[in-house]
Amino acid sequence: MAGIANRFVSAMILLGLLMMVSLDSSVAQTGVCYGRLGNQLPSPSQVVSLYNRNNIRRMRIYDPHQPTLQALGGSNIELILGVPNTDLQRLASNQANANTWVQNNVRNYPNVRFRYIAVGNEVSPLRQDTSQYVNFVLPALRNIYNAISAAGLGNRIRVSTAVETGLLGTSYPPANGAFRSDVNGYLSPIIRFLASTGAPLLANIYPYFSYIGNPRDINLQYALFTSNGIVVPGGVTYQNLFYAILDAMYAAVERSGGQNVQIVVSESGWPSAGSSVATVENSRLYNTNLIRRARDGTPRRPGRAIETYIFAMFDENQKNPEIERNFGIFRASGQPKYPISFN
Repeated sequence: MAGIANRFVSAMILLGLLMMVSLDSSVAQTGVCYGRLGNQLPSPSQVVSLYNRNNIRRMRIYDPHQPTLQALGGSNIELILGVPNTDLQRLASNQANANTWVQNNVRNYPNVRFRYIAVGNEVSPLRQDTSQYVNFVLPALRNIYNAISAAGLGNRIRVSTAVETGLLGTSYPPANGAFRSDVNGYLSPIIRFLASTGAPLLANIYPYFSYIGNPRDINLQYALFTSNGIVVPGGVTYQNLFYAILDAMYAAVERSGGQNVQIVVSESGWPSAGSSVATVENSRLYNTNLIRRARDGTPRRPGRAIETYIFAMFDENQKNPEIERNFGIFRASGQPKYPISFN
């Protein structure tokens, strides 16, 4: 009887592990970015309740906001925690600063399900507002990674950085994707570091901005996931622009030494006001189709669900330029702008 019981217990443990692996690898569950640059937004505890009521199981925040971290405790919502760009130099300067940051913002919250630490957001040598941080990203990455590892959390929390698709020099056809030559010196060491630590690259992907930058050559339906698709050189069919941009990023990452580096789409969305194609209906079409299409994988990564985070939970009326104030999918009241399901 004891042998049968032991085998039964072992079988149940194995089944539980398989279920956990299945749940974790099925990353089609789309998360939502929670920014706070707006007036009259709900409190962090109300925000966490709103996530739970709508079955949103993943969140991205952009700084270690203590009330938000407190509200997330015990919620089982998985979190991307951001290191603000303004903190990069201090964390890059010595290991002790990174250790303190991890202690204060990660280890002090044992009931929060940290998934990734995003060390910097959209730092680029091409942008005047972020170029001053370029030299600090990789050393800050290393120091935060070392601090996470020393805390015994290296198997649970991956350390990465978030980049924008403006770093691509070639994006069409997607198989020819490559980073600009003037950013390779910055990006390639970061990608090799991610490859060595088993972390994904976080990428902010916005077909909206690609479309408004080239409406003559990009079909709006292609950007909104509602077209029949196009055949690109090489004979590959792309149903939507999101897949094409993501695959161009994959090709560029592979060319930079990241053959096994996965990409997590850390932001994507469509504004509901601010331009002729920024409407509530187009925002609804984009985000509801994004949730559905993220389950399928791209032509370059077929059958592999895409871990994706919609930008954003709420409109943020303190952001600039004006178009960036209108990406919210919920109103401050907690009511959705339009029907959307995360089930």
